[in-house]
Amino acid sequence: IRRPPRSTPKPSSAASDVYKRQVFINAFMGKLVNVHPSLLPNYPGLNTHQRAIDNGDKEAGATVHYVTNELDGGPPILQVSVPIESGDDAVSLAARILDFEHVIFPEAVNWHLQGRLVHEADGAYLDSKKLPPTGTLWEWQA
Repeated sequence: IRRPPRSTPKPSSAASDVYKRQVFINAFMGKLVNVHPSLLPNYPGLNTHQRAIDNGDKEAGATVHYVTNELDGGPPILQVSVPIESGDDAVSLAARILDFEHVIFPEAVNWHLQGRLVHEADGAYLDSKKLPPTGTLWEWQA
């Protein structure tokens, strides 16, 4: 059986992937969170630790944020900051930050599941108070 020719061109695979991702994110807007290995809005995307070191930053960290269609651009919820030490490279810094990611991510998810954390059109709210543009800072002691 022969199919009739398509009347519209098939989208490219990359365009199709973007469309599927947007449909998925839009369907679950306000319910998806991600942990990103930088102090957003600094260093969205990849190679975050090396970029912080190369820029001479004194600290780096991780951010839990709501997922939106903008790469690492959703409202920040919770951040943790760690000092960049003189002997740090991207691998050692990533390893130190990863330990904290395993603390702050479940904390933010718990807040959401408890109904304490919500994503609104104008940002994230914790206990009915709008979070600052960088989210709440996780306090820890060295």
